[in-house]
Amino acid sequence: MNSRTSGFTLLELMITMTIVAILSAIAVPQFNDYRARGFDLRAMSDLRNVAIAEEVYFLDEEQYLSCSNETCANLPGVSSLSQGVNIEILAGDTGFTGNAFHPKGTGKVFAWDSLQGGLNF
Repeated sequence: MNSRTSGFTLLELMITMTIVAILSAIAVPQFNDYRARGFDLRAMSDLRNVAIAEEVYFLDEEQYLSCSNETCANLPGVSSLSQGVNIEILAGDTGFTGNAFHPKGTGKVFAWDSLQGGLNF
């Protein structure tokens, strides 16, 4: 009688585990890169929203408002910033500049200069 049982051989299991390990080695760094860029996009979006709110504030008050982090939520239309985003706006008589970044991002700091046309990369 032939009493061979069905199942996977050790070689088949080792090849499968090797393929899974290779795919994981490729996917995990890519995932971390996508995540860091997502944090950067949060900072850029918050900076853009605060810049628009600064212009609305200027239309109402005829001056710009300096603010940083949570105090920027006092601007019209800004209820809150994304968690972890660091933002600082420095107001002048004729314009304003601002910087924003996220500590979990790629390290890129986004800058806004209203006199130079907006977002500077």
